[in-house]
Amino acid sequence: MRKLLETEQKALELNLDPNVYGTFAEIGAGQEVARYFFQVGAAAGTIAKTMSAYDKIYSDQIYGTEPTGRYVCEPRLYKMLDHEYELIDDRLSQERPDCNFFVFADTVAAINYSRTIKGDGWLGIRFQLSPDGEPNDLVIHVKMLDRSNQLQAQAIGVLGVNLVYACFRYNDDPESLVESLIDNLRGRVKIDMIRLTGPDFEAVDNRLLSLLLIKHGLTDVAIFGPDGRNVHASEFLYRRNLLIVPGSFRPATLVNMDMIKKSYQQFRAEEDIDEKKTFLLTEITLDNLMKEGDLDYKDFLDRAKLLNAMGQTVMISNNKLIQKTIEYFADFKVPQVGMVLGVQVLLELINDKYYENMDGRLLSAFGELFAKNVRIYVYPAMQEGSEELMSSQNMPVPEGVKFLVRHLLENHQITDVADVNKEYLQIFSTEVLKAIQNGKSGWEQYVPPKVAKLVKAEYLFGYPTEQMEFDY
Repeated sequence: MRKLLETEQKALELNLDPNVYGTFAEIGAGQEVARYFFQVGAAAGTIAKTMSAYDKIYSDQIYGTEPTGRYVCEPRLYKMLDHEYELIDDRLSQERPDCNFFVFADTVAAINYSRTIKGDGWLGIRFQLSPDGEPNDLVIHVKMLDRSNQLQAQAIGVLGVNLVYACFRYNDDPESLVESLIDNLRGRVKIDMIRLTGPDFEAVDNRLLSLLLIKHGLTDVAIFGPDGRNVHASEFLYRRNLLIVPGSFRPATLVNMDMIKKSYQQFRAEEDIDEKKTFLLTEITLDNLMKEGDLDYKDFLDRAKLLNAMGQTVMISNNKLIQKTIEYFADFKVPQVGMVLGVQVLLELINDKYYENMDGRLLSAFGELFAKNVRIYVYPAMQEGSEELMSSQNMPVPEGVKFLVRHLLENHQITDVADVNKEYLQIFSTEVLKAIQNGKSGWEQYVPPKVAKLVKAEYLFGYPTEQMEFDY
């Protein structure tokens, strides 16, 4: 079991390591990381230089300007890492041939007096694991939760030490590396993006690192793009309309893809939506991943590979309540949020809200879910024993909540997904999964061709390896 160390212990241990040597460059509120290494003593063994480009003009002269005019952003962090690593490598590689060089950088905005800035930042480190090796990068985005500027700055100091320590002490154990980032910080920060790249980590799937953030409570939301690269919503979502499509995607079937395609077309066609400023996220929740017990990393990666192969950007969340997911995106000033739900899921949600709030909080409970800028798109289902579709118009909601549902329908906050392919409504992912695992034929007709090909090529979801001789 990993031993929890105090921040000062970590800093001192690194200071006493003759093979670790580097630069600290800090912008904005992140002026605390180097201070830990200075205060514990023996800093000359670790610190080559500290840089605090606090003035924006001075910072631009060193690192260049940003087209967006922003300073707390991912591109700024990478410019800092590029500039400072080039300097230390150029100036000291001959003088210190036995050292593993690193550059730690951060660009942070702490909470301000008027609370208009909540506190967030980008932290990163470029580091060698062998003196003659090419460097690696570990980059994270942090949201700070403390309610004062001073406490947030102190938290960044602890986080920075954790980051440097993790790279040199837990580089062979990705789970410990991720979990250790909030040592002595739990409840004070959220880390909602992590990216670990470089020649020493080619075998590490960064999508799994996103899952580890969720598993260990470092964040409630993490995102990766179609290329499997972990991304942060601030870099692509600011002031864009967002449609979220949750699902199990185990595997992604024709009905899943129909749901995604038809709902997104409808969302972009809404009168209050600028179709050029829209984004689609597919969502997998931790609850869904753990439906059958323990968290299965391979099962998660199988789902992720298929969704990415279909061109989807994927969000993992630990939000059991839909409003929690929606609240996460409020910081990015998303004008309109759409959420796609199967009609049975919506019915269950309405029933839960109704029976949990029969004490008079019904209006409040529904108000929390159906905020002004939120619209629920309902994907229908076949009614049992009937050819008729169940939709938002005829789902059997409790009598005491019918007036509220009617109000939401009339105000277009609940709306049905139109033009669905009725033939696909007979497809159930659980049945497709069983057929895949049992090596039965015929399941291929229920999934997109690209999905079938990938399942067979990489033996996803327990597809029997002995099938290889029949498939090729």
